[in-house]
Amino acid sequence: MLDIKFEKTTAPKQKPIDESKLGFGQIFSDHMFLMDYDNGEWHDPRIVPFQDLCYSPGTAVFHYGCEIFEGLKAYRTAAGNVQLFRPIDNVRRMNDSAERLCLPQMNEDDMLQAIIEFTKVEADWVPHSEGTSLYLRPFLLGIDETLGVHTIKKAQFIIIGSPSGSYYPEGINPVKIMIETEDVRAVRGGTGYAKCGGNYAASTRAGHKAELKGYSQVLWLDGVEQKYIEEVGAMNVMFKIDGVVVTPKLIGSILPGITRRSCIELLKDKGIPVEERRISAEELFDALRAGKLEEAWGTGTAAVVSPIGELSFNGEKYTINDFKIGETTQWLYDTLTGMQWGKIADNKGWIVPVK
Repeated sequence: MLDIKFEKTTAPKQKPIDESKLGFGQIFSDHMFLMDYDNGEWHDPRIVPFQDLCYSPGTAVFHYGCEIFEGLKAYRTAAGNVQLFRPIDNVRRMNDSAERLCLPQMNEDDMLQAIIEFTKVEADWVPHSEGTSLYLRPFLLGIDETLGVHTIKKAQFIIIGSPSGSYYPEGINPVKIMIETEDVRAVRGGTGYAKCGGNYAASTRAGHKAELKGYSQVLWLDGVEQKYIEEVGAMNVMFKIDGVVVTPKLIGSILPGITRRSCIELLKDKGIPVEERRISAEELFDALRAGKLEEAWGTGTAAVVSPIGELSFNGEKYTINDFKIGETTQWLYDTLTGMQWGKIADNKGWIVPVK
């Protein structure tokens, strides 16, 4: 168990009054958690006032991208309690990411304790309005002061918090997606399954091109044949085809999403068949043309589910479900958000009370 030292801020920030204008990742709470790694051990866990970090220009993370992160939320229930959703899954995924990038892993219980204790300290920063949350960003940096490429020997684990607004302030609406045919997100054997900054930086160009054409996100194809569907933007993706939910199989190039896993479990509980397999763009459009593609949606922490109303591929546009949110998509959104904000009883053991 970590012996965490606490240093409370002497100059607390003014909390946002209008929670309808929170946005995402623009405001930061009063404190941050830090813990250092060197000589093969983690040490000095502490919660201190939010402040700038100071590293040498020669620090490894600046040159070689030795960095990973996670994203999860703290939710406030109608009764005023604060709770987390499946945080142990974030802990385990972060350690998987650390292993892939040759960064030091952390004891699961210690990381979970750090997340919970940090959330307790910042509980007053969890917003009260419908659909809002305190977004938590744990991240881990390689901070060796050397330009040599080698296994990281010094690292720092940090958690910061950001009160965030409702992802759907005007209601959940379908989005337009463009299939990317030039850039690829990841390949098997690469870092696709890890949550590291390089994956997101490499996706920016395609996302920017899609935005200029009026699309919200890109739908990624595999990096070898550019034939099989992988992810949509920074989310996993699911399709309901002739009554069966199909989602790309985790083969090492796709992020193992926690919302994805939750959706699969809920769908199976409801008796809706789910197939985790490779699905080609050709199969997807054959289903569209045959009228068998009933619904499509992305899944992720930020949006929970994001319905897809239009797909574009090589200049051709296809509408899904009359550009309306589907019944299954709506049910998944209502069920997951109901559990997260305490409106629906948790019968899965996913909710961790904090305060």
